[in-house]
Amino acid sequence: SGLSRTRDDMAPSKKPAPAPAAIKAKQPKKEPKGPTNPLFERRPKNFGIGNSLPVKTPLNRYVKWPKYVRIQRQRRVLQKRLKVPPAVNQFNNTLDKNLATNLFKLLMKYRPEDAAQKKERLAGMAQAEAAGADVESKKPVVVKFGINHITYLIEQGKAQLVVIAHDVDPVELVVWLPALCKQMNVPYCIVKGKARLGAVVHKKTATALALTAIKNEDKLEFSKLVEAIKASYNDVFQKTSRTWGGGIMGVKSQAKTAARERIIARELAQRATVKI
Repeated sequence: SGLSRTRDDMAPSKKPAPAPAAIKAKQPKKEPKGPTNPLFERRPKNFGIGNSLPVKTPLNRYVKWPKYVRIQRQRRVLQKRLKVPPAVNQFNNTLDKNLATNLFKLLMKYRPEDAAQKKERLAGMAQAEAAGADVESKKPVVVKFGINHITYLIEQGKAQLVVIAHDVDPVELVVWLPALCKQMNVPYCIVKGKARLGAVVHKKTATALALTAIKNEDKLEFSKLVEAIKASYNDVFQKTSRTWGGGIMGVKSQAKTAARERIIARELAQRATVKI
């Protein structure tokens, strides 16, 4: 019966004892695989205490990032997961790389003067006035910046092109600007990087820039740019104003959903075969 088991039967099974060192020494060593190159001596590393240093592994996942980095990453993930209203989602539709490159080349030609250039200009004007010469002061053709100033230019119909940054925080500062441009029939585009816009006007960041005038030598290039920008933004405003964003789940969630769908499909197929 099951009760009449001996102590030997109850004892756990033991592994056989290892062979003595003397017997191990007698065993023939395994021959190395393939021909060995005498120029390259094999030196296996020993990672024990006080020996070779361990291989450096990337520790990015274990870094305690600054709070602003964590917040911007969490915001980015949330904007992918949650449903994003069309007014905010339109800022994900940025200008393509080639058009943006051409646009910034043009904007750099119309940079406003910085503090050093202004100082030099004023010094030159002062010298000319002291010498009794007539000083001609023409209004320079430059890029306009500052959200209030740009709003005024759009409302007055003076702006010929408005460039908006896609990463303005808070987004409420510019969320209404595309609708205003569309209403006033002003070409507008959304580009990546408020810092990139800021670099044009000697600032850290800029929410938006506007061009009010163009030199004759740049008019052909500017007209081509405006035509392409209008096709991407102004002409499709009705569509973008109705397109919701977000709803993109993570890799794990997508895998779970796909597995669940496969199970449902399999069950439906089995039911169909049973009915037949």
